[in-house]
Amino acid sequence: MTATVITHGCRSNLAERDALALLAPAGATVINSCAVTAQAVKDARAAVRAAAGPVYVTGCAAAVAPERFADLDATLVANSLKLSPASWGRSGPAPAAVTRQSRAFVAVQDGCDHDCTFCVTRIARGPSRSVAIDQVVARVAALAASGVNEVVLTGIDLSGHADGLGKLVQAVLAGTAIRRLRLSSIDPAEADAALIDAFADPRLMPHVHLSLQSGDALVLKRMKRRHTPDDALKLVEKLRAIRPDLAVGADLIAGFPTEGEPAHRASLALADALGVVHAHVFPYSPRPGTAAARMPQVAPAIAKRRAAEL
Repeated sequence: MTATVITHGCRSNLAERDALALLAPAGATVINSCAVTAQAVKDARAAVRAAAGPVYVTGCAAAVAPERFADLDATLVANSLKLSPASWGRSGPAPAAVTRQSRAFVAVQDGCDHDCTFCVTRIARGPSRSVAIDQVVARVAALAASGVNEVVLTGIDLSGHADGLGKLVQAVLAGTAIRRLRLSSIDPAEADAALIDAFADPRLMPHVHLSLQSGDALVLKRMKRRHTPDDALKLVEKLRAIRPDLAVGADLIAGFPTEGEPAHRASLALADALGVVHAHVFPYSPRPGTAAARMPQVAPAIAKRRAAEL
């Protein structure tokens, strides 16, 4: 019997699910939480109240808002130490952050060195750390040998992998027999030539999910994003030249502080120009400790309306 793990938020959390199930006490429930919005923290609290057995809370909500769980019967486990056996009273090597289901999710990077003004995840996850390429290749090769057909490489700042995401992807394709390889979100500013070239291999799925956030150049500057709308357009143009069947997804924030109607319309226009077919859309939510929380705010009702339009 293993622990039950309830996963909230990103695919990086999902990649940790099976490891947490082995580390936590049998019969316990682990909430691997998210803090990207205020609603995400509320969802974590609700999951704790509904959980059975001894309850543990880890993840980003536990890291940035531990006081929100003080009135609940739950044990907090530090986000940075949640995959350490010692945190669970165990010994031995730490398990890899790999989760198998219809496809396997393999975490190859964690944390972030950038300081986007809206983002609390970088505070919760700490600085960027990358899994060595040879370790990633070995993990994917083992999964392929065990019958897994598709692997998703995940990370908080996946395209910021220390060795270069393009180099990593090419190494996985060259060194394994995996039939299908897919990527989680990437930053348009970090897509290098090696990554673009990798899309010539048909085993790399014709799918890219962009951490876009806005289609307005000034809003992107206020977010401290490193790409421009034109960067995203040029990247997708290059990828579609190699893979005409490319499907584009995007993360978009509606109602970022100072965003006016023209900026919102720019986001709508960029989504159309890119041919976005699926999106993760969030009404902006002020997060503690971030610079954007101190900027002039857009009314929540307007943010929700813009999110619905996106």
